[in-house]
Order: sequence, then C-alpha cells, then structure tokens
Amino acid sequence: MSVKTSRIGKVTEPMKAIIGKRDIQSPKKDQVLIKIKSSAICGSDIHIFKGKHPSAPLPVTIGHEFSGDVVEVGEDVTNVSVGDRVTVEPCIVCGTCDACCRGDYGYCENISFTYRNGDGAMADYILINEPYVYKLPEYLTYDTGALIEPLSVATHAVRRADIRLGETVLVIGAGAIGMLIASICKKSGAAEVIIADFSDERLAAAKKLGATITVNSGKTNLEDEIRRITNGKGVDKSFECVGLEASFLQAMMTLKKNGLATVIGIFENPQINIPASRFVTHEIKIQGAQGYCWDFPIALKVARELDLELLITHHFPLDDIQKALETCLDRKSGSIKVLLHP
Repeated sequence: MSVKTSRIGKVTEPMKAIIGKRDIQSPKKDQVLIKIKSSAICGSDIHIFKGKHPSAPLPVTIGHEFSGDVVEVGEDVTNVSVGDRVTVEPCIVCGTCDACCRGDYGYCENISFTYRNGDGAMADYILINEPYVYKLPEYLTYDTGALIEPLSVATHAVRRADIRLGETVLVIGAGAIGMLIASICKKSGAAEVIIADFSDERLAAAKKLGATITVNSGKTNLEDEIRRITNGKGVDKSFECVGLEASFLQAMMTLKKNGLATVIGIFENPQINIPASRFVTHEIKIQGAQGYCWDFPIALKVARELDLELLITHHFPLDDIQKALETCLDRKSGSIKVLLHP
C-alpha cells in the first residue's frame, strides 16, 4: 500500500484546531480504506471546538459526517469494492452486550464513535470496518453524501417520535438537524410543522425543505405564538434541537396534554431547572434521541426526495479547518453546513 500517513484535524484546546498526522495501516480482513472527498462540520464538532462537549474531552479528533472513495479493502470484504463511492455510519459498538445481541446496537453499553477513537473524518484517509460502509446511490454527490449521517440522526429522532398523520409538530432550532427533522416530519404525515429559530435566513431554508410555519423566536414569544397557532391546545410533538434550558422548557411547555417532546440537542450545561408538575398536570412525555440504529439505509432512500444542497453554505480546504470552524460560530456568516475537502 502506498498510503502511509494522513492529515487529521484535531482540536487541541478550546477554540484551537490544528492539522496533525496519523499513520495509516493496511486494512485488516474486514476493513475498508476510504479516501475522503467531503467532510461536514457537525454541531457536536462545534461543541468540541469550544471545549464544551460533555463526552469528548480535549484533545480530540473531529469529523464524522463524510463521503469518499474506496481505495483498498481487506480480503473478507464483500459489500463494497475499490472505486465505490461511499459514506459511513461512524459508530463503534461491542457486538456482545445485551443490546447488541438484540440488534439494538444504538443502545450498546460500550458505544463510541470513530472520532473519539482518533479516527476523525477531517482527514485524507480513514479506515472503517465493513458493516458501517454504505454505497452512495447515483442521486447523491460526495457533498450530499456527507450529509447522510445528520439525516440519519434526524431519521432516528422522527422514528422515535412516531409522527402520525395529521399531527402538529414543533421543531426548536433550525440548524441542519432541525431542518431535516422538520422535512421528515412533513413527509411522515404531519399536518403542520412549525420551526423556530433566531435566524430568518435559516427559517427561509427550512420552509423550502418542508416546514409549513416559521417563527423567529427573537422577535416573537414562541409559547404565545404556539398557543395562537393551535387555538390554545399546544402541539402533539416537539423536538428540542438546541441544547439550552430555555429551549428545553419551550419544548415542554408548548406540548398539548399527553404530548411528547424529543430532545436531540447537546447540552453544554447539563444541569437545568424544569417545572416538574407539568409532567403530572399534562401527562406529557419527554425522551431523548442520540445517533442512529438501522437508520442509515432509510436515510439513503429518503435523501432522494430532499434537496440536501440547500443546507450546504460554505466550502473550505482541509488546511483551513480553523477558519471553517470559526465560520460556523459566526452568526453573520449565514452558515448551515460547512464542508471541508482534503
């Protein structure tokens, strides 16, 4: 094998990202070596960049939303071949705990993710175990193929929420995950999909992807607006996609009786105060959604019906990783999805 090293993006301290090097070994029997073509910055990468990700202490590699070309395969690999365009489900599970044995690998007792193991996708090359490598269909480019991971996160959240025909849904946070959740909710039969954010530009993009009503929370009191829209009843389902106490409370307080809130946001400050009596008086339910479990194949099919290009706002070469991350944090940049290219 001619490939010996790969550049790799690392956050070494809060607000500082560098390009380092890692050795690349030949694939083992069940591994696939991928040359990365496009890698997207995720909200969790931003939490890491700020030094505030609760599960990824610094220093740590970053990047787990990506696509590329297969350049070498182990002798036992059968589902992909050299030259295939692929994307990757970047989780690592043990395969032996009770959850894994039941097929619920998303609940693996030892679950981790490739970037936490030093295999970040802000890189030239990456080695991945065969079961987590998926071919890109012809309707996906490398750039949109890199967005299958966040689309899978959204798919998982919507499936857990069990969206029903005719329901009214509120999505708080019009980042990429929030927009994708809104889009899938509409395609799942929701009658009204309300999305709230502080950015008019993001809300306009969310409308194009399927949201039916947009609310700028910086200009309008969200709880009052939901009461107006629903004639005082509240929404059937809500999704919290921000990770703040205020948005958690909004997701709770806008629910109708017996409603369900699904929390996806990463909380930099995990200790929050909530009105516990609301659970009793309104019999509401709150659940979390993290990652994916058998959601990648579904997301690959759903992607045919979504204009994922609408999410992509910026492109940078890999060496400009610091600037790319700063762009994500700059509210004036208009960024939604920022992509890096080796």
